[in-house]
Amino acid sequence: MKDMPITVKRSIELLGLCLLGTLFVIGQNLIMPLLMAFFISLMLLPVLRFFKKLKVPEVFAILLPILLLFIFLGLIVWFFSAQIGSLVADFPQIKMNVSKHLNAISAWIAEKFKYSVAKQVELVDEQSNKFLNSAGGILSNMVGSVGNILLFFGLLPIYIYLILLYKDLLLRFAFMWFEPAQHPKVEEGLRASESIIKSYLIGLLIQITYITVLLGGVLFLFGIKHALLIGVIFAFLNLIPYLGALIGNLLGVLITLASSQEILPIFTVLGAIAVVQFLDNNILMPRIVGSKVKINALASIVGVILAGAMCGVSGMFLALPMIAVLKIMFDRSEQFKQWGVLLGDERPTGSPMRFAVFRKKKEVPKKPTTAG
Repeated sequence: MKDMPITVKRSIELLGLCLLGTLFVIGQNLIMPLLMAFFISLMLLPVLRFFKKLKVPEVFAILLPILLLFIFLGLIVWFFSAQIGSLVADFPQIKMNVSKHLNAISAWIAEKFKYSVAKQVELVDEQSNKFLNSAGGILSNMVGSVGNILLFFGLLPIYIYLILLYKDLLLRFAFMWFEPAQHPKVEEGLRASESIIKSYLIGLLIQITYITVLLGGVLFLFGIKHALLIGVIFAFLNLIPYLGALIGNLLGVLITLASSQEILPIFTVLGAIAVVQFLDNNILMPRIVGSKVKINALASIVGVILAGAMCGVSGMFLALPMIAVLKIMFDRSEQFKQWGVLLGDERPTGSPMRFAVFRKKKEVPKKPTTAG
């Protein structure tokens, strides 16, 4: 491999990336639950070790953390369902509010663009017919999606149990890929991966909690209807880097529009989200997760969009932990160190075009990154 021309090496690397991406697309129904189970297993390891210290039999020491996890998830689903139920109960009022807003928009379009209400109704009817004609295909896709979701959550506890049960076997398999001289570096990489992923995932759980409490509480104090629902939706969507916050803002505005006939609550919701997001990005989350996950914004956005295109919503949620693990592996490999540099946020203090020292793989002085 060392004697290969540089162009051949880069070609093999790019071909490997393409094959890996193809494998993810083809086998996403198998791979994504497995990856999710792997990350959750790392988060449950401290609980497993605690039960094993108490001399709990291994099977029960594994099953108890999984049971606690699913009880916690069940409580989240129950809370979310209760908030959705509150929204459904207000449906008659929501229907009136939506009708009023649509009439106002229709009148504004008729006035500004001289497009009569009758033509607008005709256009809406035409688009509705097109939608209904394609409803069969949409319903088929939804049924397929529901089947995939059930398969995903059905496999998840089985995978978590087996990964925790065979963790030592999997570690031995990982070490046997490398020469004994490289084992200390492999061990360091595995420990770093475990630490970063646990820190990141536990930080996300804390983030969901405080965003729900902060945003829901502030909106409740301002008298916004369905304040907690907006807080919960935004907290979970915020787990998808960058894109989730944008979608959360849009959904918050739509729920507020449907629940009120006034415009002022919309600005209240947007202002509250902006303040909570500022606190989250610049004060709370950096202190909770720290500086362990150092992925630059460009790699994060491209990674999230690419993972979403290949593997759907689950890919978007898992994009950053996967990129973090890849970066750890690349940083510890002389052959792939440049990929670790590409994913990281450590900017050199000078331009590689002017200073030759910044063109090499060895450590170089970095620019301090600014928050936000």
